[in-house]
Amino acid sequence: MNLRALRFLLVDEVNSWGARRRARRARWLRQAFPDLAEMSVVDLGGRLDDWRRAPVRPRHVHVITLEPAPAEVPDWAEVEQADVCELPAHIAVRRYDLVFSDSVIEHLGGHERRLRFAENVHALARAHWIQTPYRYFPIEPHWAAPGLQFLPLPARIAVARHWPPAALSQPDRADPAGAVRWTELLGLTQMRDYFPRSAIRVERLAGLPKSLIAVRGGVPAPRPAGAPVPARRPATSHW
Repeated sequence: MNLRALRFLLVDEVNSWGARRRARRARWLRQAFPDLAEMSVVDLGGRLDDWRRAPVRPRHVHVITLEPAPAEVPDWAEVEQADVCELPAHIAVRRYDLVFSDSVIEHLGGHERRLRFAENVHALARAHWIQTPYRYFPIEPHWAAPGLQFLPLPARIAVARHWPPAALSQPDRADPAGAVRWTELLGLTQMRDYFPRSAIRVERLAGLPKSLIAVRGGVPAPRPAGAPVPARRPATSHW
């Protein structure tokens, strides 16, 4: 079995380990926001097809993406092509019940653009759910390559050109150097800085943090029995 086939079985196949992890995060979302089916949601950087397949669909979903809008959009949704860091005025003035974003903030292109993204998240709704892979998990998730994120840029590009299990779109496959430059995984301190009033939920694999989710406005996650109560973090926000 080659590496690409192995990735499909572990990550992309319908009943794969990766699919089960995504389904668990979807359950967490529903638990955090029990009224999700009655909410208006803006999805920054997502895809309409993900909401078509969702076990619980919000009352209205507005997807903002760099990709062209599909030819057919259901009446419960709208799709607009725009930069999530530089929202057009007619979107920026709107308000929603929830801002959702899944594995987008690590592809925005640097600290300044991530700040603009976070400002938009805070402005568009009082509640949000912002997920990103954790920088210090030993496997880089986009290429499924051990330690790739810690290599110097030339080495990351060289690996990206030849590493079969990469989960990249066709344009990114044609430009692996660009895909590497536009992928910057985040740590816990960065997520706390961008979302200082949010709870940071940690998804773990084999005890190791695998992804981070900034959650605000939802039902708090249940605390494991015997877990210590963390000290309240002082507000050092620039918002």
